[in-house]
Amino acid sequence: MSDDARPSQGQIPYERWTDDALREVVARSLDLAGAQGLPGEHHFYLTFRTDHPGTRVPGHLKAKYPQEMTVVLQHQFEALVVDRAAGFFSVRLYFGGVPSTLVVPFAALTGFADPSVRYGLRFQPQMDALPAAAAEDPPAPAPTPAPAAAEAPAQVVSLDAFRRRPARD
Repeated sequence: MSDDARPSQGQIPYERWTDDALREVVARSLDLAGAQGLPGEHHFYLTFRTDHPGTRVPGHLKAKYPQEMTVVLQHQFEALVVDRAAGFFSVRLYFGGVPSTLVVPFAALTGFADPSVRYGLRFQPQMDALPAAAAEDPPAPAPTPAPAAAEAPAQVVSLDAFRRRPARD
């Protein structure tokens, strides 16, 4: 094969393939949490682009977090649904005691962390990626009882201070 017949490094999307594979780690983690709850001290920080196509957050949260938002899944979350075929997950969280359902395409994720085991992932959001099924409304989550009053409310946190800045060439 001649040199000009080989694809250049820029034509093989290694970074995107790696991100896609690591997003599967997030999907499996969410599957486990949805089916069995979070074991021990595990809890998840999920950071995502609120301006990503297919992301759905209530208007009051979108106004407060127009580009990026981090939520914590720990004590109080409901109706966690992972739909790999459609490329998204949805979860109901409580903000100030008000239930809110978030729909997040996996392509919108920019970060995932489980601080209990010091595990974290960073992603480049795939702003052009919108699976066809994600454009449609996902099935409504099954109703679940309201959480006990003793549980802590959902948290939205800023991780800006912990972010590594990309290296400059």
